[in-house]
Amino acid sequence: MREKKRILIVEDDYLIAMMLAETLEAAGWQVVGPIGRLAEAVDTAATEGIDVAVLDINLGGWAVYPVAQVLAARNVPFLFLTGYGTEIVQRPYCERPRLGKPIKAAELIGTVTRLLAPAAGA
Repeated sequence: MREKKRILIVEDDYLIAMMLAETLEAAGWQVVGPIGRLAEAVDTAATEGIDVAVLDINLGGWAVYPVAQVLAARNVPFLFLTGYGTEIVQRPYCERPRLGKPIKAAELIGTVTRLLAPAAGA
């Protein structure tokens, strides 16, 4: 039996985090988190086996970029969630997938599926 893909959720809004977790679990993936604090998210990104991450850009006033940096160094694909426009995403992450809030379940599942696709053949 094949192991479930592990999806890290970094989101500080409880209701959004629970919706994300429920959506991803219903799609057949294993959720890591949700994590709402930057330090814990950085630690988890550095130490856990993660296949894809879903990152809220703003965690209680702190930018999530340190988590993105750890994931990028580990070659873990990720996407950003934000209620802000595209201009909020800083370099070098401008080309990363971004979903706006409110999040549509189909968009989330489709984006995570695409991010996992290169790993499917590995």
